[in-house]
Amino acid sequence: MTLAPKAVTAASAVAAFGASVALANLLTLPRLRRGGPTVIEPVTVCVPARDEADRLPELIADLRAQPDLPRLRVLVLDDGSTDDTFEAARAAIRGDHRFLLSRNDTEPAPGWTGKTAACARLAELADTADGVLIFLDADVRLAPGALSAAVRELRSARTDLLCPWPRQLAVSPAERLVQPLLCWSWASTLPVAPANRTRRPSMAVACGQFLVFDAAAYRAVGGHAAVADSVTEDLAIARELRRAGRPTALVAAGPLAETRMYRDAAEVSEGYTRWLWSAYGGPTGSLAVGSIAALAFWVPPIAAVCGRGRVRRIGLLGYTAAVAARLLARSTEKGGPVDATDALAALAHPFSVAAYLALSARSHRAHRTRALRWKGRTVG
Repeated sequence: MTLAPKAVTAASAVAAFGASVALANLLTLPRLRRGGPTVIEPVTVCVPARDEADRLPELIADLRAQPDLPRLRVLVLDDGSTDDTFEAARAAIRGDHRFLLSRNDTEPAPGWTGKTAACARLAELADTADGVLIFLDADVRLAPGALSAAVRELRSARTDLLCPWPRQLAVSPAERLVQPLLCWSWASTLPVAPANRTRRPSMAVACGQFLVFDAAAYRAVGGHAAVADSVTEDLAIARELRRAGRPTALVAAGPLAETRMYRDAAEVSEGYTRWLWSAYGGPTGSLAVGSIAALAFWVPPIAAVCGRGRVRRIGLLGYTAAVAARLLARSTEKGGPVDATDALAALAHPFSVAAYLALSARSHRAHRTRALRWKGRTVG
């Protein structure tokens, strides 16, 4: 196979840039740390849950074990579940007076997604204009001290939204192939330390699994009502805050927080298909990003295998840089060293990119035909 040296060099340069950014983030990204004074201000945790009977009890147990939060309140909303979410949550709460469990049996109003409607309802129930408002997904797991560490970081960083990035767990082959791309996508492209200092909406990063707001700032921008129709409400609300001149910041939360978003290939496919159509501003942006990814992460390994001489050496360097970026991003996310499973997933990076491109194409196609669904609801 004949490969143009300039194309191989350009692709490898993109991969090397990604590795350098990932290294910078590993060295400079703020991280949640245990320890510090008791959090005196009121902290309200909001947990929207739909069909989470098997996951929600573990989160409730984690929340009950959080220290240093004497004014903690937890609001749990069963959002029209078709399983035993409500009963499982009630059993896990065990009469703890800090918890309020409620149920919503109505579908979202036109112009709202299920997630944004549930979060807005929880914010209404919170009915607080000060203190801290935290939104947690039911699949998040928290170590003792995680919430107080997040609140202290919110205040010490003087930000209005802190986005602790949980360690993303991956067990099945499909998860290992795709899930690490979430962290890698920003860790290898955006220097987060300077991005945390700017108010540019385009440089915001957020993770809706764990969002920590100054309550007054959240209400000042309209809360989730301001992003009612967004399927990536986490990023949308971070951008709303920045447009209003309010700071947001990303921090690494592993190992204090972790989550397993999806548990098999079917969930991975359905989960990413649900929202990838909205990434990068639409089909044109997705095509541009996909083309760059294909160039940067397919051409070098092909050159390393099929090229000769200088082309092969440059291709090998590019592939090595891509693998290094994956491992650096994974270490940033985990808050510790990578293991053999991480290394194997990184070596399969070209196949991960292929899986992403296939999911992106599937998402755009499903959105165009209005076939998107998630947990029994139409999306988009």
